[in-house]
Amino acid sequence: MSDLRDAAMSAKAWPFEEARRILKRYEKAPPEKGYVLFETGYGPSGLPHIGTFGEVARTTMIRRAFEVISDIPTRLICFSDDMDGMRKVPGNVPNQERLREDLQRPLTSVYDPFETHESFGHHNNAMLRRFLDTFGFEYEFISATEFYKSGQFDEILLRCAERYDDLMAIMLKSLRDERRETYSIFLPIHPETGRVLYVPMKNVDAAKGEITFDDEDGKEWTLPVTGGNVKLQWKPDFGARWAALGVDFEMYGKDHSTNTPIYDGICRTLGVRAPEHFTYELFLDDKGQKISKSSGNGISIDEWLTYASTESLSYFMFQKPKTAKRLFFDVIPKAVDEYHQQLRAYPGQDLKAQVNNPVYHIHNGDVPESKMVVPFSMLLNLASAAGAEDKAAMWGFIRRYAPDASPETHPDLDAAAGFAVKYYEDFVKPTKVFRAPDAKERAAMEDLAAQLGAHDGATDDETLQSLVFAVGKAHEFENLRDWFKALYEVLLGQSQGPRFGGFIALYGIDETVALIEKGLAGDLC
Repeated sequence: MSDLRDAAMSAKAWPFEEARRILKRYEKAPPEKGYVLFETGYGPSGLPHIGTFGEVARTTMIRRAFEVISDIPTRLICFSDDMDGMRKVPGNVPNQERLREDLQRPLTSVYDPFETHESFGHHNNAMLRRFLDTFGFEYEFISATEFYKSGQFDEILLRCAERYDDLMAIMLKSLRDERRETYSIFLPIHPETGRVLYVPMKNVDAAKGEITFDDEDGKEWTLPVTGGNVKLQWKPDFGARWAALGVDFEMYGKDHSTNTPIYDGICRTLGVRAPEHFTYELFLDDKGQKISKSSGNGISIDEWLTYASTESLSYFMFQKPKTAKRLFFDVIPKAVDEYHQQLRAYPGQDLKAQVNNPVYHIHNGDVPESKMVVPFSMLLNLASAAGAEDKAAMWGFIRRYAPDASPETHPDLDAAAGFAVKYYEDFVKPTKVFRAPDAKERAAMEDLAAQLGAHDGATDDETLQSLVFAVGKAHEFENLRDWFKALYEVLLGQSQGPRFGGFIALYGIDETVALIEKGLAGDLC
């Protein structure tokens, strides 16, 4: 353990860098509450998207890294701001007309358009928890509705009333003139309509812990700030939640970064040290637009898991969190193959390299062996060439390529074969465009077919790759990339592909000769 801790203290992997920063927070004395608290926040105004998963995955990686370098206990809270009023109806849910009737009501009081849960907020919370449980995260879930109504937030809400002017001063500096006139950190829940009201306060009585305001019809109301009668605006809520829970670390997207001084200021004004924070870059859809819960663009967690393993998604989340990344279906094959490349590298690395390897953080140091003897990209091309409709057909080729492999001994390969068929059918097949070869390419392919037909030597990847390479060179392709590109476009209907020697070894020499003959005859176009 001491060797691991020593390696972790100098590791350059970002989870360890963040963990060391959190540890420095308590270099003089351990936390009085007895543990370090990590938090992730979620607004259930729409269906949970993959970015929400990313926050929990990345925070968990930092939490586990912290546990390597420190003996201080830790907790992770996933907080759902489900008392927020529904400001607009998401575009990716059913029964939208019915939902409009509940605009401005707290999300846990909004009709569930799926009609499976008590409310829309409860439905989205359940979805989120199911996703997180699928990945085996250890976390505690807190609903803002329960947090406010149960009294857990009362002490901080009363302190907000006592320090109302100071908190308002922080907020007013960030607002436009017209917004300042009606702004209050407190949002009353209307006693009759149940809607979240955005109205100015006529009076804040700190001694009684009450607020007085006029509703939208001009009727005056006085309500206690405690017991779920009032919620905080989302920016003050952010900082007040940190103060109430004693949060030590929270990460959030770049779109929150300009609010960091506000969140910190609210927390400090309430008498609590602000946490450490980590700002990550946003995920973008295929058009370069920010992924949004309400629009449902990008990929959902369920969609990723239709085409690849949970670990490949965790690998994608590990990579360069401070760099904006496209998060669309075309990133999945690369993530799968790179994840397994790192798995294969791990056993041969020393401890210093292992703690910087993404798979260490994905598996919390208990790194499994990769049984992916065929890359995912190659499986996609096999599905294409073989016209495979299920993974059983794929295994007919895989067993010949790797006789010792089976679905029982290589479960990750078995799962990947099924994923590859599904991915090919949904994304590759609809975009395939075959072309006829030009005269030079035709001559080279005829030569390749002849040499493969006469080949009686080794049939491993490297031998066959050398044969393909030699044919391209003999036919004077100045840039051999053009030769391989021609093979992909004529035989596979795409401009990029795997190492062609590996493809031949997997698909079979006779089958590849037949494929070339079909391509030359125009039967694939």
